[in-house]
Amino acid sequence: MSSPTPRPARKAVIPVAGMGTRFLPATKAVPKELLPVVDRPALQYIVEEAARAGLGEVLMVTGRNKAAIEDFFDRAPELEAALEKKGDQSRLDAVHESTDVAQVHFVRQGEAKGLGHAVLQAAAFVGDEPFAVLLGDDLIDARDLLLEQMLAVQAEHGGCVIALLDVGAENIDKYGAVAIEDAPQTPAGDGDAVVRITGMVEKPPREEAPSSLAIIGRYVLAPEVFDAIRATPPGRGGEIQLTDALLALVEQGVPVHGVVFSGRRYDTGDKLDYLKAVVRLAVERDDLGPALRPWLRDFVADLPAEGASPA
Repeated sequence: MSSPTPRPARKAVIPVAGMGTRFLPATKAVPKELLPVVDRPALQYIVEEAARAGLGEVLMVTGRNKAAIEDFFDRAPELEAALEKKGDQSRLDAVHESTDVAQVHFVRQGEAKGLGHAVLQAAAFVGDEPFAVLLGDDLIDARDLLLEQMLAVQAEHGGCVIALLDVGAENIDKYGAVAIEDAPQTPAGDGDAVVRITGMVEKPPREEAPSSLAIIGRYVLAPEVFDAIRATPPGRGGEIQLTDALLALVEQGVPVHGVVFSGRRYDTGDKLDYLKAVVRLAVERDDLGPALRPWLRDFVADLPAEGASPA
């Protein structure tokens, strides 16, 4: 059984090897993680989140045709020199933000064998320390300190911590679902509720789901997860599922807790939700919101009734 470890997490792992087929044809040439959310790639938001939580070393697990991601987080001397020569300090600062936010490393997955297999590629980078995994389709609003709370829960209890979201019984078949102890949820200070996880299943039929609590794209994992992944056979879809490895840890008595997130989450993995995320983030920006909000009100007021044809 795992015991609480005094060693804090210092590293984050971000799997970015997916093909992004839902955003074709754009992702034929541009990795989906670099599609802009307002004026920054979705991936930059994720790295900034890790850095804010104190995880200054980030490993990206890449795949074929993802070289543009490495270029994005690398220095661009010619561009920087041109902006400096023009005296365009604001854009120069924006360029520096993407390269200075964290120390970013890269490893190739080689074969797309599932999320569990992608996480396994980080074993040498992580070593014997707890670490975070952040999936690029989920953007967590910077005002909601989900990852910080998860790190605190892991430091207190050891084992693994998973971010959860109540998606309702009607939607749970799209997610990994968890079973939890019957004991009341335990508040963590002023943060979200914390639960002890007793089981989990990947994308269950609605009538077989153990709860409406879905696993979303944030994990803080103990290093024991690597041995669990190595022992995990291919599961749903013929892939090595991280969910299956975490279930094995639960069955071995390793503590696995969930933080039930109640804050602002933006899903950039779906086209409609991606558009919603762009609008929601843009309207709250000081440089865009004052002009965008009144335009949106006028636009919505002029929309035809549902079912009517546009003029």
